[in-house]
Amino acid sequence: MNYKILIFISVTTLLIASSCKKSFLDVPAQGQIDEAAVLKDPTAAQNLVTGVYNSLYQGGFGNNTVGFLYYVTVDEASDDADPGSVPGDNSQGELIDNFTVTPNSFFFDNLWKGYYVGINQANKGLEILDKATFDAATVSRLKGELSYIRGLYYFNLVRLFGGVPKITRVPGVADFNSDSLVTKVSKEEIYTLIISDLQFAVDNLPTKGNANTTVGRASKGAAEGLLAKVYMYQQGWQKVYDLTSDVIGSGLYFLVTDKGDTLTDYNVIFREKPVNGAGGNNNSESLFEVQTGVNIGENAVSPLYSNGQGPRGKGGWDDLGFGWNSPSLDLATSYEPGDTRKAGTIIFIQPTANPNGPGNFGTTLWDGFRIPSLDSVVNPRYNYKGYASSTAESPQLSGSKDSKPKNIRIMRYAEVLLMNAEAAVKLGKTGDALTAINRVRNRAGLPSLATVTLNDVWKERRSELAMEQDRFFDLVRQGRAGTVLRALGKGFVDGKNEIFPIPQAEIDLSNKKLTQNPQY
Repeated sequence: MNYKILIFISVTTLLIASSCKKSFLDVPAQGQIDEAAVLKDPTAAQNLVTGVYNSLYQGGFGNNTVGFLYYVTVDEASDDADPGSVPGDNSQGELIDNFTVTPNSFFFDNLWKGYYVGINQANKGLEILDKATFDAATVSRLKGELSYIRGLYYFNLVRLFGGVPKITRVPGVADFNSDSLVTKVSKEEIYTLIISDLQFAVDNLPTKGNANTTVGRASKGAAEGLLAKVYMYQQGWQKVYDLTSDVIGSGLYFLVTDKGDTLTDYNVIFREKPVNGAGGNNNSESLFEVQTGVNIGENAVSPLYSNGQGPRGKGGWDDLGFGWNSPSLDLATSYEPGDTRKAGTIIFIQPTANPNGPGNFGTTLWDGFRIPSLDSVVNPRYNYKGYASSTAESPQLSGSKDSKPKNIRIMRYAEVLLMNAEAAVKLGKTGDALTAINRVRNRAGLPSLATVTLNDVWKERRSELAMEQDRFFDLVRQGRAGTVLRALGKGFVDGKNEIFPIPQAEIDLSNKKLTQNPQY
C-alpha cells in the first residue's frame, strides 16, 4: 500500500458559531478531494480511503492515534514499563506511571484530537461512499475498511476514557448550536457502535490473499480479530471463541517460526526485514499493522516509535533514542526460565565494562551495534520490540537517530490464539484451550501445559504481548488492576484510574457540556 499518497479529506469546521462553542474537534483543512470523481471512479475512491489510513500514523507530540503518546500512556500505566530516561525528562509519563496525572496533560488532549480527526475523516469517507455509483461490491469493501478504522479508534477511546461523544456523521450547519457533539454517551453505547462497525467490516472485507486485498489494508481476518477482542472486553465469550476459531480455521495465518515450533530469536517478528525467511514486516502472523516503513524520512509515527524507546546514552557514543518506556524489572522477572520472548522483548544492558580494556564486552544488539556498558546509558533495560536499525534495515539512513522505519503491529495471530484459549477456558472447552495456548508456549521454547486455568492464559498474554500496549487494559478488564499495580507502589485508585481523565481543554471548549470522569 502506498502511504505516500497523502490525500486528506476536507473536514467541516465544527461548532464555530461562538467562541464558547469552538470545536474540540476542529480539524484544519489539509487538502481537497474531488468528491464528484470519487462518486464514479473506484480509483479516486481508493485514494480517498488511503487518506483516512494516513490518520493511523499521525505522530510526534501532535495529534496521535497508535504511536508515541499512545504507547507511553498505556505501557507506563501498566506494570510492564517505567517512564525511563532521566528524572524529569518524561515528566508526564512519570505522572501516568504513578496515577497522579491531571486532566491538563497534553498527552490526553493530543490523543483525543488524534482519534477524532481520524473518526471525522472516516465519517466523511463513509458519507461520500454512500452516494457512489460504481459497483456495489467495491463500495462495500471500501466502506468496510473505513468502518474498521473507525471501530479501532473508538475502541481505543472507550478503553482510555470510558464514555465519549459518539459522532458518526459529518456535522452540518444545523449542528452548530447543538450539544450532541460535545456530550458523552455511555461506554455501552460506544461498544455497540464499535461492534456494528467491525461486524460490517467482517461481512464486507476480503480475506487475506484475495485479489482485492493489499498489504497494509484491513482484511476480514483483521476485522474478525479486532471484533473478537472487543467481545472479550464485553465478556461475550462465545463470540470470542467463534470469531477466533474462524481466523484459526481459515489457514491464512501462522506463527512465525525459525526452527520447528520454537522461535529461537523471537525478536525477528518485529524486524523490518525477515531473517532466514522468518519474521519481518507483514509476516505470516500479522493480522494488521501500520505501514510506516514507506514513509522513510517523514515525521510520522516511525521515528518517535523507535527513537522514543531507543537506548539513551550518557555521552561519548551515538545514543539511539530518548530512552522512554523502559521495560520494568517486574516484567523482566516475570518470564519462565527458557522463555525466548524475554531476550526478544527486552534489551538488557550489561552492568560493567571489560576491566581489561577494549574488547567484545557490553551489549551487542542483533544488527551488531554495541552498547559498551550500563555506565554508558541511563537505564538498565530498553524495549527490543521497538528497536529499529538504521544500519542493517535502512542503510540509506545510516547515522540518523530521527528517522527509523518501524511498522507497528496492531494485532498478531499469537493474540488470536490466546483470545481463543481464554474463551475456551470460560466455556469449559479445556482441550481447545490447551491446544491454543500450547502453540504459543511451544513457539517460545516452553513445554506444553497439561492443565490450563484463566491465570495461565493471563500470564501467557503478558509474556507474549509485553510492550505492545495491552497490559494495562488487560489488568482493568480482568478486574485486578488495583491489586497488581498497588503492590508495585503505584497510586492506583479503584473506581477512578481504570480510565484516564477527559482533557480539560476539551471540557473548556465545550462550555462544560463535556463532563469529567469521576474523581478527576
